[in-house]
Amino acid sequence: MAVYALTGFSLVSLLSFGYLSWDWMKPSLVADVATDPMEKSLPPAFARPPHIIFILTDDQGYHDVGYHGSDIQTPTLDRLAAEGVKLENYYIQPICTPSRSQLITGRYQIHTGLQHSIIRPRQPNCLPLDQVTLPQKLQEAGYSTHMVGKWHLGFYKKECLPTRRGFDTFLGSLTGNVDYYTYDNCDGPGVCGYDLHEGEDVAWDQSGKYSTFLYTQRVSKILASHSPKEPIFIYVAFQAVHTPLQSPKEYIYRYRSMGNVARRKYAAMVTCMDEAVKNITWALKKYGYYDNSVIVFSTDNGGQTFSGGSNWPLRGRKGTYWEGGVRGIGFVHSPLIKRKRRTSWALVHITDWYPTLVSLARGNLSNVPGLDGYNVWPAISEGKESPRTEILHNIDPLYNHAKYGSLEDGFGIWNTAVQASIRVGEWKLLTGDPGYSDWIPPQTLTNFPGSWWNLERLTNGLRKSVWLFNITADPYERYDLSDQRPDVVRTLLMRLVHYNRTAIPVRYPAENPRAHPDFNGGAWGPWASEDDAEEWEGGGEPLKSRNKKKKCKICKLRSFFRKLNTRLMSNRI
Repeated sequence: MAVYALTGFSLVSLLSFGYLSWDWMKPSLVADVATDPMEKSLPPAFARPPHIIFILTDDQGYHDVGYHGSDIQTPTLDRLAAEGVKLENYYIQPICTPSRSQLITGRYQIHTGLQHSIIRPRQPNCLPLDQVTLPQKLQEAGYSTHMVGKWHLGFYKKECLPTRRGFDTFLGSLTGNVDYYTYDNCDGPGVCGYDLHEGEDVAWDQSGKYSTFLYTQRVSKILASHSPKEPIFIYVAFQAVHTPLQSPKEYIYRYRSMGNVARRKYAAMVTCMDEAVKNITWALKKYGYYDNSVIVFSTDNGGQTFSGGSNWPLRGRKGTYWEGGVRGIGFVHSPLIKRKRRTSWALVHITDWYPTLVSLARGNLSNVPGLDGYNVWPAISEGKESPRTEILHNIDPLYNHAKYGSLEDGFGIWNTAVQASIRVGEWKLLTGDPGYSDWIPPQTLTNFPGSWWNLERLTNGLRKSVWLFNITADPYERYDLSDQRPDVVRTLLMRLVHYNRTAIPVRYPAENPRAHPDFNGGAWGPWASEDDAEEWEGGGEPLKSRNKKKKCKICKLRSFFRKLNTRLMSNRI
């Protein structure tokens, strides 16, 4: 019965809304006034390495773009996607750090030790220093590399910072979420600090500027000061549209008729970000980069439904391995694409950008063996078949084990209590606890009723630890085929076993009170000494302090902060 109710509601929720008219070439409020085998498939313009602009948005839901039938106005994204190639079989990770680490390294989480949760502000942890990053490979190829926006790959020591990992310049935040105006971030009551950095210094003077505006202006400034004759890579990791829900009033006013307050603010933030992308594109044209540029747009994970986001009609939300958590918005816009204005169903994963972009840059991939990504440019530009046939969504041995999972349920080869997910061909398997499993329509009503759509979740998935879906035929994950196709379940479990044998230990060290901003001048930033870094290298617990009195004080603080953290973490992914 619940399925029929959901289907009926979709007729209302998927109504199209009118869009404002836009002048494509006119800057708006966000504007800054100031020998490769690939070569045979590349256009003549690739005689020079292309300029690469990678735009990553934060917590933007699958449904929250105009061309997916949204009630949110995104005319720039719609136009760029329509003129380029829409990626409609594109996958990301369910939360922030994992997606960013896989983009930067081209490797699955299990191969960097970041397969559990995110990097917390007070953890002595960061992207492993033995990993050669995407910007480092582009630097080797002669690129100027710049990052603007959210890092979220660790910062406990200076070697972890963006400027030490391949970026010539950096303006942005190091932690997972900050106030859009003040750049304050609280990792629990009383554990607050400022988080906006210029290079390796705290950018106190930029406080008060809305981050979407600030970051767009910085991109424009970089383009204005660089020569289009020299290749450039700009990684724009917008804070938008992660919480807190903050937007300039002029954008909220456009959605004044939207009853749901959270959705109204969220929509305003998405439209503001869309306008920022328009101004970045305008700057590329103004300063002579556009004709030899490749713009990649990607979300980092599914939308957070209780914060205004929508992944409709997909199942699940941010933080889950259902399609609503891992299927992303993605497209490529470039004058260099051979077959433009089309939709691609080629299987693409966020790890694929590393080898794809390095190949476009004429970089050398021979000294980075073991990448999990593939060069998918021929699939994007020419419509060829994707070299990718499967995706390991993740294996997380530390996540809460499912109550009803067992080795017996996994044919004696896999403990189905362990949270894991994999896609092979058209099949997708989930084990353990995949996360919140509702289908949640867009929150366009003032007091959105939840009882009827909760019914599906309550009547589905009880006492289960294995799910199997034919994602090609059933992209909304409505029909679990695990009982009908045990042969496929066993085959995919064997693939999980294969991947698990290649996994490295999880890096998830205990938080350390010395990371508190009060000990760092009131700002989040590197806090570990060289000796500390040696003690914590590998993700273990800190070694015992030689100073007994100091140790006891730190232990008490650690216990206090850990208790506070436990109460908050369920709501702070």
